[in-house]
Amino acid sequence: MSNFDYDLFVIGAGSGGVRASRMAAGLGARVAVCEDRYMGGTCVNVGCVPKKLYSYAAHFSHDFEDAAGFGWQVAEPHFHWPTLRDNKKKEISRLNGIYRKMLGNAGVELIDGRGQVTGPNSVEVNGQSYTAERILIATGGWPFVPDVPGKELALTSNEIFDIESFPSRIVIVGGGYIAVEFASIFAGLGAETHLLYRGDLFLRGFDQEIREYLATEMKKKGVQIHFNTDVEALSGSPGKITLSLDNGQEMSASHVLYATGRVPNTAKLGLESAGVELDDKGAIKINDCFQTNVPSIYALGDVVDRIQLTPVALAEGTFLAHHLYGEGRPVPDYTNVASAVFSHPNIGTVGLTEEQAREKYADISVFVSEFKPMKHTLSGSDERCLMKLIVDKATDKVVGAHMIGADAGELIQGIAIALKAGATKAVFDSTIGIHPTSAEEFVTMRTATR
Repeated sequence: MSNFDYDLFVIGAGSGGVRASRMAAGLGARVAVCEDRYMGGTCVNVGCVPKKLYSYAAHFSHDFEDAAGFGWQVAEPHFHWPTLRDNKKKEISRLNGIYRKMLGNAGVELIDGRGQVTGPNSVEVNGQSYTAERILIATGGWPFVPDVPGKELALTSNEIFDIESFPSRIVIVGGGYIAVEFASIFAGLGAETHLLYRGDLFLRGFDQEIREYLATEMKKKGVQIHFNTDVEALSGSPGKITLSLDNGQEMSASHVLYATGRVPNTAKLGLESAGVELDDKGAIKINDCFQTNVPSIYALGDVVDRIQLTPVALAEGTFLAHHLYGEGRPVPDYTNVASAVFSHPNIGTVGLTEEQAREKYADISVFVSEFKPMKHTLSGSDERCLMKLIVDKATDKVVGAHMIGADAGELIQGIAIALKAGATKAVFDSTIGIHPTSAEEFVTMRTATR
């Protein structure tokens, strides 16, 4: 029997921490988890789950408009923010309970409070010291707000879901997927919505054609986009905020949301005193088996800043539990990790962008299909859809697939399996499509666009 209180002590009950602890306990380890804020982590509480629920809500405004072309006569719809907000709270509370129950059923001890590493094999929570053979840091990420005067007037994704009053005019600052998603949400719910980004075009790192196409589609849906624009200062008071811009102009807003990225949540964990090495962004340095330079301390998920996606943290947690307490698993494969942006319309993407493919391969073919979806031939909506395949000519393998359109995230998941399996363009071409769907375009693009 070990001389430690636990075999594994996990700091952080988010997606990765919960998965690793449950799996490790199931493999016979004595496990404890501490959490001081959210059961289920960012995704369940202030990320993926509430964001998707709010995105569903925002789509209804378009659905009411589309229905008229199909013969439905709908009275003037009215949106009630407190209903959405409070129903969301109930659902998150239900999920929090499920996470607690899952840990309990797995035999994991849950300790409420903030954990701090006090040594290679010790953690302190609420003044109580615990020892463990191994410690896992799974504390995720935290919203980053640049140090501009008046930053205390801004909201982040931690607070925006639960604001008391619905924004009459909201300004969203940022150019990543969180900024783009919230711009679509609030515009869809009826707020006057402005998106400010200091660069030429948002969603840096995504396929250029997809980025440009989304900007056009979002403008159609009422999002007022201001590229090459940054904020120098915020002033005023909550509900009446003035933004001083770098072009000399001013903008007013009832609410300002900063969605300017997330940083690893490593502050005040005692990692430096324990000798754990961090990189210049504050992310924990690890080897391929998620072990830090301190052999007894491990880390995974957003806190190591590899790919900030919930399913990636889950895969890492599964691997680590089996690596430490089971018969082992292959290390996670980070190639062809699919992702979605729940903008309006959605983005679904997997594999290389066209720009990345041109750098990697000597010769590629690009297949693009751009069209009005069948639904909108009657709805009257001017929303359009774009699908794109990128092929390495030498092997005929499809190395990238991208889409903008309704339910793109749902659709791209199946395409991701094909890319993971190494499907060639010939395999796509030989696959019989489902008609009439937008999805069939992925197997009917025969002529290269370029």
